Amino acid sequence: MKQEQEKPIEGMMREWYGSRLAVIIESIVIGCSTGFVIVLFRLALNRTDKLRLEIYQALPSLPVRYTVFLVIGLTAAGLLLGLANIVRPMVSGGGVSQIKGIIQGFLKGDWKTELPLKWVASFLAISVGLSFGWEGPSVMLATYTGLAILQIFKRPHRERNVLLASSTAAGLSAAFSAPLAGVLFMMEEMRVTITPLSIACAMGASMAGDTVAGHFFGLQPVYHFRSITVMPVHFFPWIILLGVICAFLGDLFKRLLYMSQDFFKFFRIPVLFRPVIPVLLSIPLSFHLYDVTGGGHPLIDSLSVMNRPVNLLLLILFVNLLYSSFCAGSGASGGIFLPFITCGALAGSAFGSILVEFGAVGVDYRLNFMILGMAAMFSAVVKSPVTGIVLVLEMTANYRHLASLVLVSLCSFVTAEIISSRPVYDVLLTRILDDSGLSGNKKSFTGG
Repeated sequence: MKQEQEKPIEGMMREWYGSRLAVIIESIVIGCSTGFVIVLFRLALNRTDKLRLEIYQALPSLPVRYTVFLVIGLTAAGLLLGLANIVRPMVSGGGVSQIKGIIQGFLKGDWKTELPLKWVASFLAISVGLSFGWEGPSVMLATYTGLAILQIFKRPHRERNVLLASSTAAGLSAAFSAPLAGVLFMMEEMRVTITPLSIACAMGASMAGDTVAGHFFGLQPVYHFRSITVMPVHFFPWIILLGVICAFLGDLFKRLLYMSQDFFKFFRIPVLFRPVIPVLLSIPLSFHLYDVTGGGHPLIDSLSVMNRPVNLLLLILFVNLLYSSFCAGSGASGGIFLPFITCGALAGSAFGSILVEFGAVGVDYRLNFMILGMAAMFSAVVKSPVTGIVLVLEMTANYRHLASLVLVSLCSFVTAEIISSRPVYDVLLTRILDDSGLSGNKKSFTGG
């Protein structure tokens, strides 16, 4: 009699677990878990960023032996980064390309070893001054968190992919406090089948990740820019020109990145020693051009309030392009999202300053061009224009330049199409598959 009473309950539980509501709730669980992992990551980086700046400010007044100790310590850090790539190749780079490979069935991730190793390796790479952002690692950490939870909650293949893709939305949302951009990133970049369920899961995970991050960092935008003046229609030709310029700069960034990867392979530099070179380069750069080290977040903040000479802006842009691509080419663990957005901000700021000097626009519009450069560079490099527009809107919390953002992103995207500039994460995934011998075959790659 008791067994007869239990069977209907078990049937109801199975029916509920197989419902769409259960899948959406599971996406929220993944988003919350992801939020805590990324919050820990961002809090740790915030502390080390301040410490690194204090160290380089103090070193000139200290005995030379302290600089020697720094060189030895950073060399050891570079070797550890190289060792991490040998032990688990999947933790190299930003992680977005690897996650695309996992979701599309080309690659396989081992969350038990690669989640903690990715956390530590990315934290170390950014802390020592490599030009990396936390967004790529955040997306990978989010997906591995999703893999861990999905091992507990068994799901059919289709629902599993939907939840994994949703975890990427949570990762970007928690990293940039941009929940809507996280959803669009999943739709444009992960290229899963778009259904009402996949969108709902992405929204649930993204909002959960942003809510957890907001609890620690506040529900506020990443950048606190002053209120901007809406750009009049007769400025639109300048916006179009900026979009074209950023498309070529984005293509240059990608070419430099691929050349850097080929450089290390051509000279047969062992994987163990590859990150050591950019790590040691960070020392003179930190002394003489500190702005190009680290992810670029403080630099973007300073550009919004400080009017720098055009020649200095162009110098920082040129060095940042070279150093960011070289860091990424070494295979060290870290994201390229923030570095190329920073390059866009520098390009836009320089472009706006030139227009101000020639009297083409007023000084109040310099900040507008800086923000437009960020969106244009995203569209050129990633070739996901809608995500770029919404990401910049959410990062700056200023919706008065929506028309300008759409125009500059469209022009950048179209120009990138004309010059046949492929999306960076697609190319990087192809290179990963080629290196692992899996190109064209949906086989597993454990990274071991």
